[in-house]
Amino acid sequence: MLGKKRTLGKKLKDINVGDSYTTTSKIEDKDLLLYLGITDDANPLYIQHDYASQTPFKQPLVPPVMLNGLVTSAVSMQLPGPGCHIMEEHIRYPKPVYHYSEVTITLEVIDVKQEDHVVSVKVTGLDEDQQVVITGTVEVSPAYEPESMNARSLENFY
Repeated sequence: MLGKKRTLGKKLKDINVGDSYTTTSKIEDKDLLLYLGITDDANPLYIQHDYASQTPFKQPLVPPVMLNGLVTSAVSMQLPGPGCHIMEEHIRYPKPVYHYSEVTITLEVIDVKQEDHVVSVKVTGLDEDQQVVITGTVEVSPAYEPESMNARSLENFY
């Protein structure tokens, strides 16, 4: 890890209203099992086909927090990217997402607050039928410009 140069995401000065990013993920069994194993969430609506078939949903659902993970991953890895910090989220899940669904997440910068070092990002998630399954906003503090390592490492020589 040490010595390996890491790329940071966009800095505040490089972010503009209208910047966007889109990614698509297919929800597979392995993803659901990893989520359920990490969280110890045994909600039968998420894992039991026989139970889910007796509900209005008719089949198991993808947990909303797992969908939120798709959103936060897109934010922290792409827009604004590595080094950012999500400070606030307002997310709705207007329609359920089922196992084996494909979800397309779109992020769009809707406000840049220079004085607060914060950007507002609109989030939209669509399923394979183009139905809205995720909607909301996140407030994100983009990566900070790091100090020069040379200036600090040579300070004893001034």
